[in-house]
Amino acid sequence: MGRSLFGTDGIRGRANSRPMTAGLAMRVASAAGLFFLGNHDRRPMAVIGKDTRLSGYMLENAMVAGFTSIGIDVVLVGPMPTPAVAILTRSLRADLGVMISASHNPFYDNGIKLFGPDGFKLSDAVEAEIEARMDTIVEADLAGSRDLGRARRLDDVRGRYVEVAKGTFPRGLRLDGLKIVLDCANGAAYRVAPEVLFELGAEVIPIGVSPDGFNINDRCGATAPGTMSAKVVETGADLGIALDGDADRLILADEKGRVVDGDQVMGLIAGSWAKDGRLHGGGIVATVMSNLGLERHLQSEGLSLIRAGVGDRYVLEQMRSGGFNVGGEQSGHMILSDYCTTGDGLIAALQVLAVLVQADAPMSEVAHVFEPLPQVLKNVRYSGPSPLDFDHVKAAISQAEAELFGSGRLLIRKSGTEPLIRVMAEGEDPARVNEIVDRLAGVVEAAGAEAAE
Repeated sequence: MGRSLFGTDGIRGRANSRPMTAGLAMRVASAAGLFFLGNHDRRPMAVIGKDTRLSGYMLENAMVAGFTSIGIDVVLVGPMPTPAVAILTRSLRADLGVMISASHNPFYDNGIKLFGPDGFKLSDAVEAEIEARMDTIVEADLAGSRDLGRARRLDDVRGRYVEVAKGTFPRGLRLDGLKIVLDCANGAAYRVAPEVLFELGAEVIPIGVSPDGFNINDRCGATAPGTMSAKVVETGADLGIALDGDADRLILADEKGRVVDGDQVMGLIAGSWAKDGRLHGGGIVATVMSNLGLERHLQSEGLSLIRAGVGDRYVLEQMRSGGFNVGGEQSGHMILSDYCTTGDGLIAALQVLAVLVQADAPMSEVAHVFEPLPQVLKNVRYSGPSPLDFDHVKAAISQAEAELFGSGRLLIRKSGTEPLIRVMAEGEDPARVNEIVDRLAGVVEAAGAEAAE
């Protein structure tokens, strides 16, 4: 039993176009609800959160219809970060959590992420079973007129998450005296994130906090950190924090406006937690995209780096199987399993802020943990069959790997969310890295054009 709708982070696509339609959302809800309905002799409950996309209203209502039609109650929490939905699913003892979001994508995309009662994203096997059930729902599966589910909104949801987030910041520390630019990407954290930093004593300069349904991730947030960096320099702030549309991703800027990516954040948190005796597993879990400089830095500290496939769900799988409590991605997903079951950009930022306050040093000194090796990434869009299946493309990749052997690393992979081939190389010689990436990207692009004819 395989998956065709579910990818590395749920179901995602252009809103109101196949597959991301209201009809599909209703069927997903019904199928997922039936899966969990069969596990209990009581009425199950689902929690639904969303980000700020216009299409979120449509998909939310469709999923409410799907759940209630088979007798499942629904709790609506409105725009909230993805990790907040995971936390609420567990704390409310719900059977299923739903986040309607396309994360860092533009407003015209949307997606559906599912969480189990433990707050963790569903496994590939469970997603495959839900997908299989979507086409087999019959009238007999529907609840009777007296057994329909009910939907209600949870009014105090924002305050609940604010208190959870603040509780991860060390007692006795405050953020008084720190001026922080906070870019919420006009997304799900536009209200909760400023509240958390303000209540901990920071002077907050908020940007990306005026969502209109269309401006999520639009030239702001973790995927466009230049906006945050410029604001840091303009206002003389001590640092900048940028979240993405559903706030499971974090990118920082130091007081000079220089971007601090997820690799540096992981290195910083790993070192701090190891020093305090809080780091489990003797290292961290990152992905194949993380810089070789991070791996070498951790080795120098006596720590290991375990590489997982791209996608926070695969990072988490490695963390759980190996007993690690810190993991993440270069792109900014940070999973700190002592506190949350999925990536949480705000909680990760608070761990960095704790180190910054205790160090009493500029962000540029605290957050620059290692010197990254030159790394170049190019995305090649394609249609039709994968260009990576061509023999001459495989040969070109093998040749490039031989050229980098011992001095760098090459990674060629298909995106799990878009029709892209990602061509990445890193090494000690930046000129050679650039030449290899340009060459391979050209080969892949030509092969893709040939396959599309």
